[in-house]
Amino acid sequence: MPFFQKRLRRPAEHYRGRQIYFVTVGTERRAPFFSDQSSGEWLLRHLLETAAQRNFSLHAYCIMPDHIHFLCEGLSDSCDLVQFVDAFKQRTAYEFKKTHGQRLWQMRYYDHILRPKEVIEDVACYIWWNPVRKGLCSDPHLYPLSGSQTIDWMRRSTSRTNWTPPWKPNTPL
Repeated sequence: MPFFQKRLRRPAEHYRGRQIYFVTVGTERRAPFFSDQSSGEWLLRHLLETAAQRNFSLHAYCIMPDHIHFLCEGLSDSCDLVQFVDAFKQRTAYEFKKTHGQRLWQMRYYDHILRPKEVIEDVACYIWWNPVRKGLCSDPHLYPLSGSQTIDWMRRSTSRTNWTPPWKPNTPL
């Protein structure tokens, strides 16, 4: 049984297979649970483990104090984004609740299936520049909770991108 049944915006088959997805997951009430680096590293370990278990690669990720962005790609026809995100949220929420006695995540999350014209590196740069836009650092290379499994992100993140998520900035997740 899934942790939370996501209301899919698109048919379920769009979330399966060798697709590339931009995902944003927010903390409950946008609480800054990942303000300290050790909490962010804990979350990153779970993200990397769950991605490997579900056969996804992470082209970009950034753990912010109150949310996480990642750009992932299914590596086989049997990959399922909804199952991947549900497993990640369930695993981390359970452990967080045991140690902190609070809910970790908002019920929903935002996903965007990349279209063929969207350049992976542009979306990745949007993710890596998030801490700069939020005033957490002056350069994306200085933020310790960003990275990639597939892109030389230190070289590719040197310039900003014009890409923005296709939703309004204040839309709840």
